[in-house]
Parts: sequence; C-alpha cells; structure tokens
Amino acid sequence: MRTRGFEIIKAYTTADITLPERKTALSAGYDIVAAETITLLPATVSLVPTGLKAYMQDTEYLGIHIRSGLAFKHTLSLINGQGIIDADYYNNPENEGHIMIAIYNHADKPYTISKGERIAQGIFYQYLKTDNDAATAERTGGMGSTGK
Repeated sequence: MRTRGFEIIKAYTTADITLPERKTALSAGYDIVAAETITLLPATVSLVPTGLKAYMQDTEYLGIHIRSGLAFKHTLSLINGQGIIDADYYNNPENEGHIMIAIYNHADKPYTISKGERIAQGIFYQYLKTDNDAATAERTGGMGSTGK
C-alpha cells in the first residue's frame, strides 16, 4: 500500500516534470519545481503550475512553503502564507489535484520563473481532530472548493 508521495498529472506526462525530492538526509521539505516558464508581474498574484499531484493518508496534508531564496532575493511570497493540500484534493474531478503555487510579487519589477526552477517546498504533516468533529462532506471540486 502506498503511504504518501507525488505523481505527475495527465496533462504534463510528456512535459519532462521532475518529481519532488529532498536534497539532504535531514531536509524536511521536498523541492517542487515550476512546470512552465511564467513571468510574475509586480504587485500581482500568479498561479505557477507544477504538473504534480500528491497522495497521502486521510489524517495528513501537504504544506506548501516558498523557497527562502525566492523570498529573500526576489521579494516573493505565497499569497496565503502556507498552501494546504488536503488528502481529498488528490484526483479530484475538477483538476486531477494539480498543485498550483500562488505567488505574490512584492517587487516593482517583473520576475520570471523558469521551467524547472525550484519554487517551493512540500512538507507532509499529520493533523488532529476534535472530539466532536462531525465532518462528513466529500470534496466536489478543485482549488478553493471546500465549504461551498
């Protein structure tokens, strides 16, 4: 049985996408790269495709964090601080669970991310539920679809 990992979505199977990997034995995060070259305009949020989806256990999520070099050197950040990929986002019917990185460019000039550039780190986390948790709904869409 598979526990957790990454896969390439169907639309990117021939796009030479690199599966995320840790660079050192003690690294917490799996480096995620851009699947396409995209220019981030100043004071704008851009969605950077990764061509990836992630599978995990029901009590886990994948936290998405901007790479520190992009943040410090180019004044970029994730628009929501940390992205959260829920376990039921995997293979959803709307977008197959495609992980898109929402990056905000704080600079006054455009910044171009090249295909294959490391843009984020993914860290798998376990979470806890409250005693009276009663959530039973199932995901019906892709990004931003919970609670609709």
